[in-house]
Amino acid sequence: MRHKVMAALVAVLTTTGMLAGCGGGSGQASKEDEPHFSGTLTIWADATRYQPIKDSAQRFSRKFGVKIDVVQRDYSKIQQDLTSQAPTGTGPDIVIGGNDWTGKLVQNGIIAPIDLGSRTKDYATSAIDGVTYKGKVYGLPYALENVGLFRNPSLASDAPTSYDDMISTGRKLVAEGKVKYPFMVQQDPSYGDPYHLFPFQSSFGALPFASKADGSLDGSKVAMGGDNGAQFASWLASQGKDGVISPNYSADVVKEAFIKGEVPYVVSGPWNIADFVKAIPDVVVDPVPAAGSKEARPLVSVQAFFVSAYSKNQLAANYFLTNYIGTKKVQLELYQAGQRPPALLAAQNDPQVADDPIMKSLGSIGKTGIPQPNIPQMSAVYTYWGPAQTSIEFGKGGDPATVWQQTCDKIDADIAAAK
Repeated sequence: MRHKVMAALVAVLTTTGMLAGCGGGSGQASKEDEPHFSGTLTIWADATRYQPIKDSAQRFSRKFGVKIDVVQRDYSKIQQDLTSQAPTGTGPDIVIGGNDWTGKLVQNGIIAPIDLGSRTKDYATSAIDGVTYKGKVYGLPYALENVGLFRNPSLASDAPTSYDDMISTGRKLVAEGKVKYPFMVQQDPSYGDPYHLFPFQSSFGALPFASKADGSLDGSKVAMGGDNGAQFASWLASQGKDGVISPNYSADVVKEAFIKGEVPYVVSGPWNIADFVKAIPDVVVDPVPAAGSKEARPLVSVQAFFVSAYSKNQLAANYFLTNYIGTKKVQLELYQAGQRPPALLAAQNDPQVADDPIMKSLGSIGKTGIPQPNIPQMSAVYTYWGPAQTSIEFGKGGDPATVWQQTCDKIDADIAAAK
């Protein structure tokens, strides 16, 4: 009953313009429309986004008198801790997170919808789609992210035309003693890294789920098996055997090697831009070259703010997100802190973003990408996806195509059992 009452209140306030503000990306409500709030809010944020969120929270607190406690948390633990603590009443009101959390959190009744009203059009369509589940928006998007191929132009002057072209150039540089590795993509010896490998997997047509006629994903079973999956698995096994793609190339190892000039190409994302540019001022970003016969398309993920369905101050939480976090000023502050392209169009079009060549390249690559699935079934996919890739890279388990298909069958069995 409490949730129904809150939903009704949100609907009323949206009608009067209190949650949606004035639109146009300004996020400022007129004096007569400004609501009165009380109580407190707790926000969980990771180290990167902590300070911009705290600064924005302080501005909100000074204006409305709502005490906001911004708590720095380990990003990798936020989803699980929210799920376990929210129902007990000890969790936060707002958390930051990835759009791939959306379906599972909705399924478990953990997060509430956010009504952006007319403000929806102020955001990139892909950002809104990423936090939309069954027709409702469940997050305030603030950033988009995807990987690209970072290239050191002093080692490799031209963008590779294919994966084989890239490896050939890299091996030539190794033979000449100019680099230590021909190419690197981060992995983990236990869990792999499907996100960084996905452009290569997609070039074989092995996608996580098929799409229905209405554009939604068919979560009844995975679509990355069959002949396409077998071809990808065989290719991955050959790369592991040759030592080109290795489970031992952790994120730190890959980053350090690129910064030191030990490798000409690495697959990476906006989180490493600042350190890469500092070491290699003329670093460039190219599309990831295809290993299969199709275009190499990265997963495009959305970073967002979610409101707990158990929050006792949902109206204040919604207003804070819509009219403070959802402004050009704050989205640019978050961009400066984390180097993720903003989700708000007004911030995307700001010269500091629009005129940055690396951001422009990543954004162009992202437009060809595949939205990171946000349906609950992805939890079953992630359970087996990375470990299977690691086994294949290590040459374990026998025939790689068989290992891959067995993995897909396990995922399908888990999906079926969860129905």
